Amino acid sequence: MFSIVNIVLIVWLVFLSVLVLKMKRQYDRLLATTHKDTLSDMMSSLLDNQKETAHLEEDIKKKIGHIEKLQEYELQKIGILRFNPFSDTGGSQSFSLAILDAQDNGIVMTSLYARTGNRWYIKQVAGGKGVEIDLSQEEKTAIKNARKLHT
Repeated sequence: MFSIVNIVLIVWLVFLSVLVLKMKRQYDRLLATTHKDTLSDMMSSLLDNQKETAHLEEDIKKKIGHIEKLQEYELQKIGILRFNPFSDTGGSQSFSLAILDAQDNGIVMTSLYARTGNRWYIKQVAGGKGVEIDLSQEEKTAIKNARKLHT
């Protein structure tokens, strides 16, 4: 009859066999996904992929930094103020429209409506202030509105 030692050895062998079979299945699955024949080839392939991924990540970081720098110069802030500059016209049909980038550079367009016609004025803005031409109070308010809406 079997002794206790023999039973323990058989159980131990069954346990080790199951463990080896599980490891063999995982090894086969791992090699199948990389299409390599040996573990050494597979590890080499994974290390090559890691290096390539690191280079791609570095390129992506550089491109994102470049895009973030360019974004500062895109038009981002828009503010408008409607007003009535003349007492002989009804309603607030005149307006000032500020269109600015992140550094408050851009333009202010003002349309003055009167019964005799409509006049348009466009002024350049740098740092939130008029360039070469002073801004009217309405234009300053339009810039202020653009800044408010963006923050």
